[in-house]
Amino acid sequence: MNAVVLAILIMVTLSLARVSVVFALIVAALVGGLYAGMPLDGILEAFNGGLGNGATVAISYAVLGAFAVALSRSGITQGLARRAVERFHLEGVGAGRRKVTLGLLGCLLLAAISSQNLIPVHIAFIPILVPPLLVLMNRLRLDRRAVACVITFGITAPYMLLPVGFGAIFLNDILLGNLNASGADLGLHIEAAQVPLAMAIPIGGMALGLLVAVFFSYRRPRDYQDRALVGQNPESAQVQAQAQARAQDQFEGARQRLEPWQKLVLALALVGTVVVQLLTESMVLGGLFGFALLSASGVFRWREQDDVFTEGMRMMAQVGFIMIAAAGFAGVMQATGSVDSLVTSSAAMIGDHKGLAALIMLIVGLFITMGIGSSFSTIPIIASLYVPLALSFGFSPLATVALVGTAAALGDAGSPASDSTLGPTAGLNADGQHDHIWDSVVPTFLHYNVPLLAFGWIAAMVL
Repeated sequence: MNAVVLAILIMVTLSLARVSVVFALIVAALVGGLYAGMPLDGILEAFNGGLGNGATVAISYAVLGAFAVALSRSGITQGLARRAVERFHLEGVGAGRRKVTLGLLGCLLLAAISSQNLIPVHIAFIPILVPPLLVLMNRLRLDRRAVACVITFGITAPYMLLPVGFGAIFLNDILLGNLNASGADLGLHIEAAQVPLAMAIPIGGMALGLLVAVFFSYRRPRDYQDRALVGQNPESAQVQAQAQARAQDQFEGARQRLEPWQKLVLALALVGTVVVQLLTESMVLGGLFGFALLSASGVFRWREQDDVFTEGMRMMAQVGFIMIAAAGFAGVMQATGSVDSLVTSSAAMIGDHKGLAALIMLIVGLFITMGIGSSFSTIPIIASLYVPLALSFGFSPLATVALVGTAAALGDAGSPASDSTLGPTAGLNADGQHDHIWDSVVPTFLHYNVPLLAFGWIAAMVL
């Protein structure tokens, strides 16, 4: 068995068995490296060398978590949720509940799409926007697995289809650039306008999966408790009761009446966080700017700011450590050299079957991307291997684009280590009631990766 395949299977199996994802990543990296013949010190060196790639995103999440907790302490988001409950009579079984639920999901979808193409802040909006809405979701009895599917679609599908924002980077700079570079000696030349056309069919599969998730799979009401935003699940009954009481108090009314100038500062903090991030290209500085403004506004006591900041970092600790461990895991997988051999051995199994070739290439791409956790990082690795292989089987330029683009994107939605699943978990698990594997990874894998495989194969065969 190929070392990459073995490592991915171990990681997924341990994660599904509710073993810590960080532990699963470390064990899988060690087993995969040893199976590939690497010495233990070489495995540790590759793992440690890759850790730094995840540290920046992890500290960014920690800072944004502190900003999210500070917003929650202001009480303004709870006040908005309370007004929504009263306005739409959500405490009863009103006929308008479903419309409000779909409206909320639509707003989250638009926010996610905007974060990729209009205001390219990527996943930075999630820990700020989602946690304050959890109480409203509880009143709506909204299944958070549907929310995870909506957000994941919004932060993955747009950059694979729309060539603006992060989409311009993915489609033009990474996908198109690597395809033309790999196919230059083979006579392959693809125009920028062809790339979105080739990716339209696979993204259509994701859209179908989104509709199934919202209107069928997770349509039934699901009950959650009103809990305060905490860094970890409370262990004692007394602490649990205190947390629920605090959440209820925050929902029934804001902790304090805000002065008009404080509301202005809150608005400036929200806008300023986005502006600073865009200007500096740093989520850390953006989050610090917003937190500093809220600290100066007096929405919480000055002596509480250290506790607020620490609470926010605890809330994002799990996500941060998973990102760091995933970067180390990817470093080991690339150091084994098993990615090339995986593609080579797969090609030897195919023979002259064009349809089988497309399917094997997509499945191999799924394993590679699930291990690396990012389609952006996967394309430079697989393009040089897939382009000659696709052309040798007679695939057209558009079909080659669909194969490489879909193969690279497959692991994004269903990987335990991808920010496309870690992002929704960071927001939805702010009160400790949303499991990363069973409530984010498994739903998005079933509703997006399976359709991507099917529609990616169709695109390769018909284009």
